[in-house]
Amino acid sequence: MDRRDFHVAALAGVLAALSATARAAPQVQQSDPVHDMSEFPPSWTRADRIAMVLYPGFTALDLVGPQYMFGNLMGATVDLVAETMAPVESDTKLSILPTRTFEDCPRDLDLLFVPGGGQGTLAAMSNERLIDFVADRGARAGLVTSVCTGSLVLGQAGLLRGYRATSHWVALSLLSDFGATPVNARVVEDRNRITGAGVSAGLDMGLRIVARMRDREYAEAVQLLAEYAPQPPFNAGSPATASPKLVAMTETMFVGLLEQMRAVSKHAR
Repeated sequence: MDRRDFHVAALAGVLAALSATARAAPQVQQSDPVHDMSEFPPSWTRADRIAMVLYPGFTALDLVGPQYMFGNLMGATVDLVAETMAPVESDTKLSILPTRTFEDCPRDLDLLFVPGGGQGTLAAMSNERLIDFVADRGARAGLVTSVCTGSLVLGQAGLLRGYRATSHWVALSLLSDFGATPVNARVVEDRNRITGAGVSAGLDMGLRIVARMRDREYAEAVQLLAEYAPQPPFNAGSPATASPKLVAMTETMFVGLLEQMRAVSKHAR
């Protein structure tokens, strides 16, 4: 049993317990409980096709947080899709193995996801093969999603025009270059477009999507399995709570990158 199978099996146990509680007349506890999947609502197991895009220089947590949530969707297939099957290195040198290439990814998806990054995202915005893939699959996908500056890749592919969306706070204003309405929020849902703010927001967005693709009880079981109950040691996770000095210093780090992204955005779909 691999790690994903273990987590799905554990989740099945949690959901079985919830289902049994909901049904429930008191019964003698068995020493070896069996999780009867037939008792679950049919909507809890679906053959969703999910594609998560990889490109060199992406931010790993943008991807891994939502991937954990999606990987716990019973019945779903979650593919990591890249130009080739070679390992893809993140911006912090963490390498991820793709499971499919652009060419063999299913044409019709239930969910398309794009992570963000820095210089890697800038290169992705200029990568015509990648943008063609995102534009093609996103045009038909049930849900089109991103975290952090991944929304700029969606914008470059012409998928955010006329939609409300968010991004990492340093890049939020760039969304208007793609015909989107920038919204300063952790997760923004507008019809079938769901975008998350910077990096860690992918965890929240992933749970929102699980609730949308299954239901709230299912999403709460995934949250419990992940023990996602954040208690950060500092209150500096957004420009609203960080010190003005820290915000200003961080902004200066990205001035050149944002100018380059704005130049590339002029060639968006």
